[in-house]
Amino acid sequence: MRRRHFLTFSAGSAGGLLVYTLDRRPARLHAQPGALRIPLRFFTQPEALDVEAAAARILPSDDTGPGAREAGVILYIDRQLAGPYGRDRYRYTQGPFLEGVPEQGYQGRQTPRDIYRQGLPLIAGLNALEPAEQDRRLQRIENTLFFSLLRTHTIEGMFCDPLHGGNLDMIGWQLIGFPGPRMSYFDEVDRHYGRALRMKPVSLEQIIGRKVRGSEEDEDEKQVKSQKSKVKSQKQN
Repeated sequence: MRRRHFLTFSAGSAGGLLVYTLDRRPARLHAQPGALRIPLRFFTQPEALDVEAAAARILPSDDTGPGAREAGVILYIDRQLAGPYGRDRYRYTQGPFLEGVPEQGYQGRQTPRDIYRQGLPLIAGLNALEPAEQDRRLQRIENTLFFSLLRTHTIEGMFCDPLHGGNLDMIGWQLIGFPGPRMSYFDEVDRHYGRALRMKPVSLEQIIGRKVRGSEEDEDEKQVKSQKSKVKSQKQN
């Protein structure tokens, strides 16, 4: 088992609030007030910093609002690649493998994990570069499958439900005015009839009043139980 890697987030980057994290239990660092130390599931720390830097150039923060870094997009990508999606559990992966047409989606042999593993060397050290140089590096790979997938994941992580790791403090939803997955608006229509209204976003967990596990978390729990069962069996033998 490789040494576990962590990513440190400033709580100030998410409005000074506690945020949704990879393991659902953020730990504050006493030596760094206002920081969250988050265990990574797929990336090493240098890899996570480079992917975060790339995502921050795809959706940068500017005068209109926060971007991918503030929304914690890297957390979403890390969790998805570590879960069943990263292994292509939900996609038909038998041959023949063809390029196909764009409307049919990706039909190749490689899993999302494979695509990232091959693409990560292309952005190695990106985090240490100035923004203009980062843009030049990314422009050189913008026609690759890796960059296309990274761009898609950046958008997903920016606007997903927070239970999946991204969209910290519902930053992405606040940016576009999305109120969350509400079932109806009858109360709001009666209360605000004839007046402009921008509702505060609410997550799925807030709406139903309990914790919701994403598919990637269910898979992780199964793996943990399987590992514990193997260790117990070995000890008994």
